[in-house]
Amino acid sequence: MDTGTHLVMGVTLGGLATLSPEVSHDPKLSTTLLVTTIIGSQLPDIDTILKLRNNAKYIKHHRGITHSIPAVITWTILLSVCMSLIENRSNFGFYLFWSFLAVSVHVYVDLFNAYGTQALRPISKRWIAFGIISTFDPIIFAMHAIGVPFVLFHIFPGAVCVMIYIIMIIYYMFRLYEKRKVIQLVKKQIDHVDHVFIMPSLKYTHYHIVATTKTHHHVGKMKFRKLKIHDVFERTPLPVNDDIKAALKDENIKSFLAFSPVYIWRFSSVKGYNELRLIDLRYKTETYYPFVAVAKFDDSHHIISSFTGWIFSERKLQKKLVTEK
Repeated sequence: MDTGTHLVMGVTLGGLATLSPEVSHDPKLSTTLLVTTIIGSQLPDIDTILKLRNNAKYIKHHRGITHSIPAVITWTILLSVCMSLIENRSNFGFYLFWSFLAVSVHVYVDLFNAYGTQALRPISKRWIAFGIISTFDPIIFAMHAIGVPFVLFHIFPGAVCVMIYIIMIIYYMFRLYEKRKVIQLVKKQIDHVDHVFIMPSLKYTHYHIVATTKTHHHVGKMKFRKLKIHDVFERTPLPVNDDIKAALKDENIKSFLAFSPVYIWRFSSVKGYNELRLIDLRYKTETYYPFVAVAKFDDSHHIISSFTGWIFSERKLQKKLVTEK
């Protein structure tokens, strides 16, 4: 989910803490637990700081180790200890529980969008992405935002937040049912589908679809359960040559391949150099595939420049290729 949604969910989790009589009758403990759940709901996204280094590091590691099992345990213990020391009272058990809940809920809800997380590390490095909720879902955000004033002004915060989470669970179940229906409709229209990648949009009736068969990628949109295919690409493996071997060692290319399960490639000669372009098919706009990785090679098969990230015009991409290396 986005930062704003994690923030308001942190507030409503703090509201749930007031269900404990000990918390509801202690304004100071209630306030510090609220601060705890707000901080805990943000901690796993601390890897956003990797953007300051480069896109490759961010793409490769965002929602990776910081959303893993060891990270959840680490964030929980650190936050619990810090908040206990700040309050200077023997309420460590409360902080341990609500820190764990806030961090865990953050990681859990991130599993349901198309980006996903590596939540099972170190058991598995597989990206888990259920693809039933948009990264920003206005309905989920609105539900929790409505609960914020009830929590901040202590107006039946526990009861209100219980209702919010019950409604949210029902909403998730509905979205899961919708995803299954979408997959069924795609398989009815396209023969011999191996896998269907679903990217929900801000409108819960609209989905971006990539359906793969053994021979082709089918890219389209589903609106009100009607599928329209916009592009069809042949599935071909990357060629084996000196340029590709060099590209597979490049940080930007490696980050793209680690993150993108469905893509096409283009290899071309332009103005005295060779160029490899990898294009992720999951994030198509109306006219553009913005998530790419590009590497340029000289005649000696050395990489001149490379880039990976979201780009919405060729001009900006070429500027990035000049500055990235």
